[in-house]
Amino acid sequence: MNLADKVLAVNNDLPIRTDAPVHSGKVRSVYWLTATDSKRLIEEKGYDVPIDTSLAIMVISDRISAFDCIWSGENDMRGVPGKGAALNAISNHWFKLFKEQGLADSHILDIPHPFVWIVQKAKPVMIEAICRQYITGSMWRAYTKGERDFCGIELPEGLEKDSKLTSLLQTPSTKGILEGIPGVPAVDDVNITRKNIEDNFEAFNFKSVDDIARYEKLLTEGFDVISAALSKIDQVFVDTKFEFGYVKDVTGDDKLIYMDEVGTPDSSRIWDGEQYRAGNVVENSKEGFRQLLLKHFPDPDILLNKDRMIEREALARDNKLPLSVLMDVSKTYTGIAEKITGQKIVLSDNPKAEIITILREQYQLID
Repeated sequence: MNLADKVLAVNNDLPIRTDAPVHSGKVRSVYWLTATDSKRLIEEKGYDVPIDTSLAIMVISDRISAFDCIWSGENDMRGVPGKGAALNAISNHWFKLFKEQGLADSHILDIPHPFVWIVQKAKPVMIEAICRQYITGSMWRAYTKGERDFCGIELPEGLEKDSKLTSLLQTPSTKGILEGIPGVPAVDDVNITRKNIEDNFEAFNFKSVDDIARYEKLLTEGFDVISAALSKIDQVFVDTKFEFGYVKDVTGDDKLIYMDEVGTPDSSRIWDGEQYRAGNVVENSKEGFRQLLLKHFPDPDILLNKDRMIEREALARDNKLPLSVLMDVSKTYTGIAEKITGQKIVLSDNPKAEIITILREQYQLID
């Protein structure tokens, strides 16, 4: 079988019964179930949610995005073998750990297949909740240009690249374009301060001012749980992005949960501990792929400069990356997933056919 056949590149064309448009992001596609199917599954499967909760099927893909573009390779490789299964396996592992340790629930109710989650509808908090333990990436680039204020936090002089910060920093940014918030530009992914959030908590979808402290606590606790677990396998948890939202519990009350994905190579930087102690940074996350792209193309400014988005999209569309590059990325993702979960990541021969069979036979969601 052709390796490209084992890659799930297109995930928005599954024949899942839905009466709403399929929402497709960079990596996942979301199929909102009908009210009838949602109610039936809640009853049949005993999901611990109100009976009128809207459910969705979330299907991950093996697509790889970087610098807001989707990249593909030679031989019709439109993704990275094993990437989707690795991301889901890692998130499943951390979400389970969070729940076991009494932090908070996630939006996931069921895992029918390594590529598939059944989730309950959540109202997202409009914040990319970013935690940083080391100074690197965009923060380091800004620091070298003289910036010292990050989201209202003042950094000292004399920090060195990739060094550990004296404390864990929370540097939130906006999720999506938020209009009409004083002092917050209406652009995606702009840094915000705690005061911005406090003064406009409803605009960020918080139910109360008190929930800001709750989200900060869950962010720190989640980071610490992952960091401690990674250190046991000699991996350094550098920085990460969490997302939060509200769902209704079984009594109909709002509760704040973790959502999207957590502690994955897509949403985090993870460094090899042994190499870091020797003075080298070896990425076990997507950052390695981003660095490779910056070196691969003669003009890296196209990838870093938001004003050159048209050129960047053309670069991603017109350049098929060497197969060896995508296989190295595959090794990174599956390798770190297997280290974290202690389970082998097995490549499906035909993931789409498997998903259709399971959702038809075990969930009656496909006619």
